[in-house]
Amino acid sequence: MEIRDCMKHNVFSISATATIRQAAGLVVEHHIGLLPLVDELGKLVGVVKLGDLLLLELPDFFNLLPDLDFVHDFGAVETTRPAPEELDRPITTLAQPATFVEETCGLLRAYALMLKHNLHDLLVISEDGALVGLASRVDIGVAILSAWKTVRPSKP
Repeated sequence: MEIRDCMKHNVFSISATATIRQAAGLVVEHHIGLLPLVDELGKLVGVVKLGDLLLLELPDFFNLLPDLDFVHDFGAVETTRPAPEELDRPITTLAQPATFVEETCGLLRAYALMLKHNLHDLLVISEDGALVGLASRVDIGVAILSAWKTVRPSKP
């Protein structure tokens, strides 16, 4: 079985020329955690994760703390928001290289890549590099496990 057999075809993406504000709006509107960036031909050029956007909200001292167990809340910082100039920056300033597979990729290889890179979702591209789908760990896992139905029970 190939990943194209279990992937979702309706993937929300955004132009690589968009702003951080536009990307955040798309994440909120569609309740998604992974936002692929595509060029004018629909080819995958990068990715922004929900966590990348949320890092803009965290205070600078966050990285200086070895642990957060003693912090009840961040006080007044909880109500601050990024500056307008920050939100109007190009989304490419937050983008990371995307981990992806071609639509003919086998399911075990796809799942192994997800484990290796600690991904919950894996982007799928066509042979020419266009974004064509997305598969979650659950999508791939269910497809693999469904093949177990054909395994004959062992004899007692």
